[in-house]
Amino acid sequence: MSFQNPVFIPGPTNIPESLRKACDMPTIDHRSPLFGQILHPARAGVREILKSDSAEVFIFPSTGTGGWETALTNTLSAGDKVLTARNGMFSHRWIDMCQRHGLNVEIVETPWGDGLPADRYEEILAADKNHEIKAVLATHNETATGVKSDIAAVRRALTAAQHPALLFVDGVSSIASMDFRFDEWGVDVAVTGSQKGFMLPAGLAIVGFSQKAMEATKTGTLPRTFFDVRDMTKGYANNAYPYTPAVGLMNGLNQACSMLLSEGLENVFARHHRIAEGVRAAVGAWGLELCASSPAVYSDTVSAIRTPNGFNATDIVTHAAEKYGVAFGVGLGEVAGKVFRIGHLGSLTDVMALSGIATAEMCMVDLGLNIDLGSGVAAAQEYYRGHPGCVQKNAA
Repeated sequence: MSFQNPVFIPGPTNIPESLRKACDMPTIDHRSPLFGQILHPARAGVREILKSDSAEVFIFPSTGTGGWETALTNTLSAGDKVLTARNGMFSHRWIDMCQRHGLNVEIVETPWGDGLPADRYEEILAADKNHEIKAVLATHNETATGVKSDIAAVRRALTAAQHPALLFVDGVSSIASMDFRFDEWGVDVAVTGSQKGFMLPAGLAIVGFSQKAMEATKTGTLPRTFFDVRDMTKGYANNAYPYTPAVGLMNGLNQACSMLLSEGLENVFARHHRIAEGVRAAVGAWGLELCASSPAVYSDTVSAIRTPNGFNATDIVTHAAEKYGVAFGVGLGEVAGKVFRIGHLGSLTDVMALSGIATAEMCMVDLGLNIDLGSGVAAAQEYYRGHPGCVQKNAA
């Protein structure tokens, strides 16, 4: 693998030089007011990126998985019932975590490639007359299949059923890359991490809690220590953590938020959509299909590309790494060996995306697939030429 080539995995993503430098800082006293000058602007920046006026933002030394655990353990009790769908590897992993914590999980099995079945959620919630369901879990962007789901539709299902359940959203591979509306969608806990849209190394779990979720922390009885938001709230009031924070990463997060907000959130989302459309144009030119079942659920951060029956898609990923020093994503779970994934999020441009498309083409031709060399590149070029983006001196 070459450190000179960009990566095309759906996270961790490419890190801009300015963010690497922001993370590389001298040691400071993390219990001094100086740390507060990093902590509080970073939390405010995340809140703005979530499109929220009131979310309580917590930043833990962890990953998105720690964010999931934060959502569950701070608000729920053993035996509580939660509703979710299994439509990919990451929704599956959240289900597994719920079950390990002794929660009663009602699972709506959903084809891998489809979005969340909001209509089925509404039926189940409406039938839950005693309001036994305490939370609804929703994966906004299923990284394994390249599928986004309509979180606003999930909220409408809760509203239509007049159900008081909390709404937890996994936005690990969507927040800071795709439009996310914490307040408008009535999200109660949003979960993400530092290594995707925020373009930083892995190491931070970033969560937003609504006031309703904060109230639930008073009654939830699942064990929590490291991820206790009550302890974190007390620490924040004194410019500190209940333990040692990842100061360099926090400084990087502060800078990442400034970078994204300087570009403009709508411009960030448009950039991701444009790059994704170029990748999708290439896939069509290759005569291949996406795992995502329809354009309505196409992800703007990762494309999972189906290869012909009998062909091991993982060979493309292995070959790209060994021959060309380029990283793509393998298929996971039910789609392992059936798809390879091109991540197109974070610090990426049209020109960088073209290099990934060209490499994927070379690998497929090398491995004997019936692909015309240059076809996908040409299709993406035509799209990018016809849909130019704004070039910024400090663009992510």
